[in-house]
Amino acid sequence: MYMNIKIRGVNFDLTPAIEDYVNKKISSLEKFFGGQDSILCEVEVGRTNGHQSSGDIFKAEVNITSGNVGQVYAVAEESDLYKAIDVVRDEAEREIVSKKSKKETLFRRGAQKIKGLLKNMRN
Repeated sequence: MYMNIKIRGVNFDLTPAIEDYVNKKISSLEKFFGGQDSILCEVEVGRTNGHQSSGDIFKAEVNITSGNVGQVYAVAEESDLYKAIDVVRDEAEREIVSKKSKKETLFRRGAQKIKGLLKNMRN
């Protein structure tokens, strides 16, 4: 399993510390994809333009594409860059878990219907 993480900075320069922090936080989502071969993850962090008159507002966006779960998109705006990264990671995790549970539920329902049809065919 391999997660390909691409990080892009908007309206400010990415430092190695920020890149390491993003890599650490986003790569922890790998465990939710269940042994897939490759997962593409695009992360965009930056300062928003003219959002508020006082203070900086930082934005973090994550777009994850995988064959098993599909596409997951999460965005967060906070007054602190590291907090925005934490929030967007948690939001992405919630969406991944939600999509996986919906997919499993649909599979189970389909399997139950097929089992019911097979039982009816025997009788």
